[in-house]
Amino acid sequence: MHLPTILTTTVALASVPGVLGHPGMGKALGEIMSRQADEGDSTELLGDLVTLKDKDLTNVGKDIKKLLTGKGNPESNEKYTKVPPKNSAACKADTCCIWNYIAKDMYGFMAGQSGRCTKWARFAVRMGFHDAAGWSKSTASQGNGADGSIILSKSELDRSENNGLQEMGARFQQMYDNYRGQGWDIGMADLIQMGANVATVTCPLGPRIKTYVGRKDSATPAPDNLLPDVNADADSLIALFRDKTIGPHGLVALVGAHTTSQQMFVNETRAGDPQDSTPGVWDVKFYPETTGRAPARVFRFPSDIKLSQHPTTKKEWKEFSGGGGQNHWNEDYAREYIRLSLLGVNNINKLTECTKVLPPTTKKFSPSDQRKVEKWLNNTDHKGKAAKIAENLLAGDLVVDDVPATASPTAPAAVTPAA
Repeated sequence: MHLPTILTTTVALASVPGVLGHPGMGKALGEIMSRQADEGDSTELLGDLVTLKDKDLTNVGKDIKKLLTGKGNPESNEKYTKVPPKNSAACKADTCCIWNYIAKDMYGFMAGQSGRCTKWARFAVRMGFHDAAGWSKSTASQGNGADGSIILSKSELDRSENNGLQEMGARFQQMYDNYRGQGWDIGMADLIQMGANVATVTCPLGPRIKTYVGRKDSATPAPDNLLPDVNADADSLIALFRDKTIGPHGLVALVGAHTTSQQMFVNETRAGDPQDSTPGVWDVKFYPETTGRAPARVFRFPSDIKLSQHPTTKKEWKEFSGGGGQNHWNEDYAREYIRLSLLGVNNINKLTECTKVLPPTTKKFSPSDQRKVEKWLNNTDHKGKAAKIAENLLAGDLVVDDVPATASPTAPAAVTPAA
């Protein structure tokens, strides 16, 4: 949720002579500020930051504390200049150096020929989410969170909620083994979260999220039932995420990552269908196309429809859908993903920021094959050329085939209103 707008308005009102002298106005403004600070935003501290005093915080600890409490900028355009050669002593002395080479490797398979991000980028975002979200306040005594266990446990990845991530798990395991085999002491937890952030900024229009390394790995599988279900009702999802210190506004921001995706397992007869009209692009079309009319091929998850209509979340959903929604969402997503990526991490004060290794942002995107994609979106066939186009989009390749537009846009199915 954007605080600056209401803060600016409140300050402006307070500066008008006589406004605060109006009966009850001071109290009303105080209530507005209180509501705004508490109305669905995520502000709880995490890990060691809960108990550490400000005087004991490192610069990274101070920055993360600000970000977790709704302050500071969760995005960064910092560049890495004069990167040491990979196998040099200077590289070994710089924590971020090897991550620069890892990020470049990741970008190589996450950036598609068309300019869209590939299935690997989308897998990586989902992997980062699923590893970190295996934590809650209720189960904190069991550990887990962003600890690499989704891959290291050898069992967590086989759970049904992780269907489709096995290829990504194998790829990350190969990278992990390769770099560690060369003598680099990288962690799986960091590899997964670095992958998620490289992926996000590789997708056109995606934010460049502040990125940290130094987490501790664990091979202990996360407890069951901590990940969201695509058929869950909004109240259950809100409660699930509150238990992860993520408020309703943060939840709305995080589910927006569906904007890049193409579902494969929720309905296998429609495998390859996207969740909005621009798969592989980090835009905000997901929000209005979940609540309103969208091309016939757009596949809406029931849980997304329910969240978009719930009294606690529909206002934020609408804000992301409107003018200025892209910047608003990018900032909110970045802040919430930082929180998510630190769940279960108890050495936050000792982490190292390595945002500078990320690829640059892509602020504008106009694919040359968009007309072909639009026809495909309004065609409901799932064989032949239509299936090939779905594969092209998953690979991030340019669409070369043409199919006729034969279906009309659809509206979301009705759901039972929340109480």
